[in-house]
This record gives sequence, C-alpha cells and structure tokens, in this order.
Amino acid sequence: MALLHTVNKSPYQCNTLESCLEHVGEGDVVLLIEDGVYAAVKGGKAAEMIARAQGVKICALSADVKARGLADKLVDGVEVVDYGGFVDLVTETDKTQAWL
Repeated sequence: MALLHTVNKSPYQCNTLESCLEHVGEGDVVLLIEDGVYAAVKGGKAAEMIARAQGVKICALSADVKARGLADKLVDGVEVVDYGGFVDLVTETDKTQAWL
C-alpha cells in the first residue's frame, strides 16, 4: 500500500521531513509543498536525507519552488510537479499523510 506524504515545513524550522523519512516505505511518495520545498535545495540541510531516501519518490510542488526562486537549485532526482501532478499523486496512492 503506497502512501503520499506531504511535508510543508522548512528543514530549517523543524524536523518534520526527518520524521517523515523515518516512516516512509518503499514505493511511497514524499511531496514537498510550501516551505517544505527548501528541503530539496542542493547543498542544503536536508539534501543528504533526500539523497538517501531509497525506494521513495521525492517530488516538489512547482508553484512553491518557483515562488521561492529555487527552480534551478534542486537536488538531482527531485521531480517537480504542478497542481495536476499533485492530484495525480493523490489518486495513484492509497492514502495521504500530512506531516505538519
């Protein structure tokens, strides 16, 4: 059963992403939204955690990436999705877990 995990907090603000990654399973998807997209910045605090997430798809919401000027600064392998892609992720997974 694949889960969609949404993370909306910056790794510089709290450890939400770290907690999320401790609970993900193979085939799960982590979607970074709002300030959570800061976790996907190359060389940032959470870049290594994201790189170590084996068997987990990491995505970032394009509107939030663009709003923060991060479009060309993301870790390799992070998939940028638009709102339609967000909806697709919800329908492709069995449940959604919001990490607040």
